[in-house]
Amino acid sequence: MAATTRTAIIGAGYIADWHADAIKATKGAQLVAVCDTSTSAAEAFAEARGLKPFTSLDALIASGSVDAVHITTPPHLHHALALQCLGAGLHVLVEKPVALSGDETGELEAAAAAQSLQFTPGHNFLGIPAYARLKRAIAAGKLGRISTADITWAFPLGPLRSGPYGIWLMRDTRNLLLELGPHLIAFAHDLFGPVEVLHLDHSKPVDLPGGGTRPQMIRITARAGDVEVNFTLSLVETHDDRSLIIRGSSAMARLDYAADTLVINAPNSSDLVLNPLRTELAQAWAHLREGTRNAARQLASLNQKSPYGLSFRGLCGEFYGAIRSGKPPAPGFSAASATAVMRALDTAIAHLPADPPRARPKGTPKPDTVVIGGTGFIGRALTRALVARGHDVRVLSRGKTGPFDDIADHVETVGVSLHDESALTDAMQGMKYVYNLAKSLDTTWQAALENDVGTALRIARAAQAAGVERLVYTGTIASYDMSDPAQTITEDTPFEDMETRNIYARSKAECERQLMEMHRRDGLPLTIARPAIVLGQGGPLQHWGIGRWHGAGAVKIWGNGRHILPFALIDDTTDALVRMIELPEAIGESFNLAGVPMLSARGYFDAIFEATGARIKVSSGPLWLFYAADSVKFFLKTKLLHRKGLTRPSLIDWKSRAHFSAFDNSKAKRILGWQPETDRAAFIEKAISRANLMGF
Repeated sequence: MAATTRTAIIGAGYIADWHADAIKATKGAQLVAVCDTSTSAAEAFAEARGLKPFTSLDALIASGSVDAVHITTPPHLHHALALQCLGAGLHVLVEKPVALSGDETGELEAAAAAQSLQFTPGHNFLGIPAYARLKRAIAAGKLGRISTADITWAFPLGPLRSGPYGIWLMRDTRNLLLELGPHLIAFAHDLFGPVEVLHLDHSKPVDLPGGGTRPQMIRITARAGDVEVNFTLSLVETHDDRSLIIRGSSAMARLDYAADTLVINAPNSSDLVLNPLRTELAQAWAHLREGTRNAARQLASLNQKSPYGLSFRGLCGEFYGAIRSGKPPAPGFSAASATAVMRALDTAIAHLPADPPRARPKGTPKPDTVVIGGTGFIGRALTRALVARGHDVRVLSRGKTGPFDDIADHVETVGVSLHDESALTDAMQGMKYVYNLAKSLDTTWQAALENDVGTALRIARAAQAAGVERLVYTGTIASYDMSDPAQTITEDTPFEDMETRNIYARSKAECERQLMEMHRRDGLPLTIARPAIVLGQGGPLQHWGIGRWHGAGAVKIWGNGRHILPFALIDDTTDALVRMIELPEAIGESFNLAGVPMLSARGYFDAIFEATGARIKVSSGPLWLFYAADSVKFFLKTKLLHRKGLTRPSLIDWKSRAHFSAFDNSKAKRILGWQPETDRAAFIEKAISRANLMGF
């Protein structure tokens, strides 16, 4: 085997970035290519990292440019892609779940063995340094004879309560276990041996839009070797507890695998007076040691060695080490481990309740309205509001399913790429109205011009070609300079100095500018909506328009949090959006959809406590400190890490995130007849009590 293994990533989504960074840091590995069926995704990922982009696996294989691949696509594609790559003589690392069943995984294991290729499951948390220390402690007998283990994943899963609902994870109850279960079962199998599932219980169901439920709490009782194991998945808004607790005859160990810390609590031989003190001091010292180690490591590496990042480095180290040496990786990263973990999951899944059959439409939709971005928070509510007002809707989405089973006789979901202008035009033929709620979360200005501004213009050209009567584009109030508390913003307030603003705010403003130019030059029948901070059922608890969240229980708000924020209810927002296609006076106009002034950030969190009993820890975020920290990060990223296309931070941008300026919504009231909620008690009831913010 050559000294360097040439590698490609298949699937340019979120998790691909973590794999790419880990490959870069791994001895003997060189990332040379990326493959994604989305041309824009492949090209953007390739450009950012100096790679060769491919849009088909056949072309990648035919190029002969790689020796190994990382498969990071949605899980239902893993099995076929991995088989094809193994058949082509490529080593394969597959994100978990590596397949959808033990049988499929066993087929991959056999295919790899037949060609003496490395096949590694993406059990990344086995790669963190603290887990290696735990295994050494167990091997040294420091825990004694192990009797029980509790392996927990208690971490909020936002899509259960606020979408998107069309993604693979949300299509079936078993997908929750397939997605998260490998993390937990891989630990037990690696430490104690094959896992025998004995019992499964589920609770805390959440209702999904369109019908059906998903459990947010799954508990599995199992046995691995002679160790009794309890697995817990808790997906409500909960304190982050991703831990492995092992109880032995000599000590108890707690591994926080999300934070990469290990604390071992062992008895001491002091008398009854000093024993409790020594016990607590020992744990305090252990926590101080672990925290100091992690902080020093992240500081020295410029945050390149976060616990999550290190887990992927450990995974890649095993994969490429096995390729380079020709020897098997550590057992937890072996093909046999992948198959055993998936067979245990098969048994657990068999205990889950069957999902009810999808509702069958009573009739065929006859859409007159297209909603792009219809599976997001505002898009879902808008689609339902349109149906309630007598419209049938065509939702354009990457997938072909959406959360509308209960109104499927009025809503159809069509899979269309937003980079395919011809397909967009075809999807809009015969339509009267088009809503563009799409957005891209780019990290460079060039990417935003391609993925956000370019998409908005493609949609607009397609709408004109199809002869639609109205195009409603959703911008954002974030594009305004909201740094001045003495200012009241109206639709006549200009966007200023956008080059110093964050990429999202700047990109949305540029979309508006170019679309309005098309309206003036070409007669594009355009209306612009700028939603405020939208609250209500289907929205997230951890809303980043209010502050920086640190789990469900703590938030650092932008500024001091005592001034009134521009909140708006989801029902009021969608009512305004529907009115925009009903009134010809809305053409060529823009509307700021901020509701009646109600609550400050602190008032909002006080209301959450009063309504739910959940006291969220709120701390002020000095904006100058955010700006200073952002400036340091900008310097390090551009000068030391040589990243391109980043936006220089500005104090005005950070002050604008605090929403100091007030909004005048009289234009929407006057032209649209908009009447947002005015009663404070009713607002809180709709924004918080009915919103099921905690998930249960």
